[in-house]
Amino acid sequence: MTPFSLGEWLLADMHQATANAPHNALHRYRSVYAGIRKAILSRRLTPGIRLPSSRSLAQELSVSRNTVVAAFDQLLAEGYVTAVTGSGTFVAAIRRNDKVRSAVVRAGRGPILSARGRRILTAPGGATHEIQPFVPGMDDFSVFPSKIWQRLQNKYWRDSPAELLDYAAAGGYMPLRRTIANYLSISRSVRVTTEQVLITAGTQQSLQLCAQLLANAGDLAWVEDPGYWAARKVFEACDLNLRPIVVDAEGIHPEVADLTTEPRLIYVTPSHHYPTSAVMSLPRRQALLDLAAAKGAWILEDDYDSEFRYSGRPLSSLQGLDNHDCVIYLGTFSKILYPGIKLGYMVVPIDLAEPFKRTLYDTQRPGQVMLQAALADFIEQGHFATHVRKVRQVYGERRESLVKVLRAVLGPHAQLSKEESGMHLVIELPDQASDIGIAAEAAKQGLVVRALSSYYLGNQRRSGLVVGYAYVPTQRIKHFGTLLGHIVKSALRR
Repeated sequence: MTPFSLGEWLLADMHQATANAPHNALHRYRSVYAGIRKAILSRRLTPGIRLPSSRSLAQELSVSRNTVVAAFDQLLAEGYVTAVTGSGTFVAAIRRNDKVRSAVVRAGRGPILSARGRRILTAPGGATHEIQPFVPGMDDFSVFPSKIWQRLQNKYWRDSPAELLDYAAAGGYMPLRRTIANYLSISRSVRVTTEQVLITAGTQQSLQLCAQLLANAGDLAWVEDPGYWAARKVFEACDLNLRPIVVDAEGIHPEVADLTTEPRLIYVTPSHHYPTSAVMSLPRRQALLDLAAAKGAWILEDDYDSEFRYSGRPLSSLQGLDNHDCVIYLGTFSKILYPGIKLGYMVVPIDLAEPFKRTLYDTQRPGQVMLQAALADFIEQGHFATHVRKVRQVYGERRESLVKVLRAVLGPHAQLSKEESGMHLVIELPDQASDIGIAAEAAKQGLVVRALSSYYLGNQRRSGLVVGYAYVPTQRIKHFGTLLGHIVKSALRR
């Protein structure tokens, strides 16, 4: 290829690449570099060919000589060209490992994703549209006191102390860990010291740490059935085998066949089962603790929305009954403050505190210490308690309004879950009803509900709809609730 033809080819390539891009110096240099590189890789410029001088090519392209020199230097650094003093710049010979290349051709690319990745993607997940009426698990973050929060954060950003700009070592910001320990011991009867508290990036990260540190690939994890889809995805990602354990009105209920297995992890939501809203009875709690101790299993207690109980006081934790040190307690601030805060916590037995802290730091390099400091002040100054009281009242009113509307529309056609807590309720449908079909019909009307049957891993499936009410404005509950009720009623009449 002659210098003239190279210039013409580059001009055409540069024109196409910069048709919709700003013509600044940096972009021109990258365009020259990319064009010559493409010519070399496509064999338009073969090894040993001498490139035109930087001066002549710059004139031909109507760019500065520095632009071409910069492009040549980049090509030289990456091995596409060689420079010989006094002779010029030449296309280098690009060596290829023919054995490796032929092996790749013979074997073919194969699946892009691992078997683990395919399992994760095919398992049921969250709602496609998170911010729509009746999405389960979504809190109304418009109620969050953002001005107070901004003031607390600004206090730290003004000074920007170095220790708050570093990674979060030793399990997180000490004042926040201390505050959480005090809060949990009073409100949830958790047996805890500050040393046992770790700050994480939410429940999923907490579960991942438990799976990584406490179980080996192929170990068995008991999961509630129906149960929380995100927990299952974490365990799948850690190559654990899952065994679905039936949940009834008193919580998780292992059957005779289940008792013959040896779980390493047991994941439960005892204070407010997700998604059926069942509360684990005291006899079941004691039996589960004894079973875990006998089998050497770890219980992962996910207390994801314990603040939202609308009649009576919040229930005591399962961890508070544990005399065997086999319960790891998990909590989150994403349900009570706002989803994007991505701060959670875990309480581990004291013997596990140091291994968990080291692993969290070594594998995740956790941060957001500035955010943790603001949250510690938010709790210590009483704003957290005020906010909890406010949203508890708001969500309680929304639940009451939704129940009233649905009962008026549905009548005897469907039953509603009775537990007065959490951020969702379940419309219990006849077994023959297609909850997946009804959920799809609701989606056409802009309502995002989830089919109860999609939460099951085993073969015993009940039909129903999981309906979140926290994000729907109170004044719109009647409208959306009536719409959903008629969709359900119409489907059941077919």
